[in-house]
Amino acid sequence: MTDSDVGGTRRKPRHVEDLTDVYDFLEEVRLRPGMWVRRSSLQHLDSMLTGYRVALGIHDIAEPFDFWNPGSQGRFSEWLWQRLGRHSPLGWATEVEREAEQSARPAMEMFFELLDEFRAADHQGQHGAKPGGHPPTETQQPHASD
Repeated sequence: MTDSDVGGTRRKPRHVEDLTDVYDFLEEVRLRPGMWVRRSSLQHLDSMLTGYRVALGIHDIAEPFDFWNPGSQGRFSEWLWQRLGRHSPLGWATEVEREAEQSARPAMEMFFELLDEFRAADHQGQHGAKPGGHPPTETQQPHASD
């Protein structure tokens, strides 16, 4: 059962104004991936998340963000490389799509399973998560160096 299922019934979509962080946004994507992500491509989702991170920087918003930060691929990628037992310069989206293709599974479904596993590890205190489940934020870089 996913977070979008409550008591066996599917959760209703929320308005964008009601979302509080990237994980709220990703739960909306999980609920209706075809609406948010063209062809259910993780490459497109990765691009959306990169845009989300850029907007955080532009508006000087401090929010935990695990998918990409200037100068690093992000905590999700680091966790994924450890989980898969290899590193890839191609990024998490490409590698999850490859894994899904090899196992004949939908890539979006595999991504959300991996994301749930990553977040569960954070909730258990692994990977430097704060007790509340959100990982520590990286300090914002000055705009000139971004």
